[in-house]
Amino acid sequence: MKAILGANDVWEIVEKGWEVPENEANLNQVQKDQLQAQRKKDQKAIMIIHQCLDDSMLQKVASSTTSKKVWDTLKSSFSGDAKVKRVRLQTLRGEFEALRMKESESISDYFSRVLTVVNQMKSNGEEVSDVRVIEKVLRSLDSKFDYKVVAIEEAKDIDEMTIDELMGSLQAHEEKILKKEPIE
Repeated sequence: MKAILGANDVWEIVEKGWEVPENEANLNQVQKDQLQAQRKKDQKAIMIIHQCLDDSMLQKVASSTTSKKVWDTLKSSFSGDAKVKRVRLQTLRGEFEALRMKESESISDYFSRVLTVVNQMKSNGEEVSDVRVIEKVLRSLDSKFDYKVVAIEEAKDIDEMTIDELMGSLQAHEEKILKKEPIE
């Protein structure tokens, strides 16, 4: 969402906020114009944020009057305190370690499941390297990929490999497997 707000040139007002002067009547015309521009930017930011929220989250921020207040409410809702984050991370780590490719699952679907958990871990503050993800995928694939896993481990430097390269290699192998299977 930060990218969307930045692209619309409103991130700064969301992050830093702005102050409403106590007595607007005492402002000169230039100051009134600047205040109007700030209000317009703030309202634009609120509109963008609202468009990105589902109904339940929209209810949480509906009473907030500035984009900074909306953002702060969202941050506290999603981040929680340190204990909640730690418990959430423990759960996600367990999910990550328990991931196994199902026999009927495609490489694309399996990678989607893995990357969903990895992205949730990262959004909760966990450092997850590509090497860790690659090693996890290689040890949790269906047995029909055993030969390919050995070939990848022997022929390639896993420390230098990207997740996309691994996925491409495994998808190509999957296509070859599917070509060889008889059509029923």
